[in-house]
Amino acid sequence: MKTPAANLGSLTHAWLALVLLTLLSLGTGQWFHGAVWLPLLVAAILWIKGTVVARGFIEAQFAHPFIARVLAGFIAFTPVALVLTAFFGSQFARWATL
Repeated sequence: MKTPAANLGSLTHAWLALVLLTLLSLGTGQWFHGAVWLPLLVAAILWIKGTVVARGFIEAQFAHPFIARVLAGFIAFTPVALVLTAFFGSQFARWATL
């Protein structure tokens, strides 16, 4: 079991990582606006942020394996949807129309 001070330190590191990843994503959006590979980078940053939240705040590594797998799938869904929409948006739009 972690001590409260060690737990606070790990939460602080997780929070700082989230802030840095957010700033990185904002910077890449400004610097590389319109680049073809930008959705892949944003999806990777989004996946890393979800993993940091799951491990740092939700403590998914201590959950039952089934819950951990469901959480991992939930975290992976948004980056995958972002990439598919970025590269195949017109096909998804046609599937969604009536």
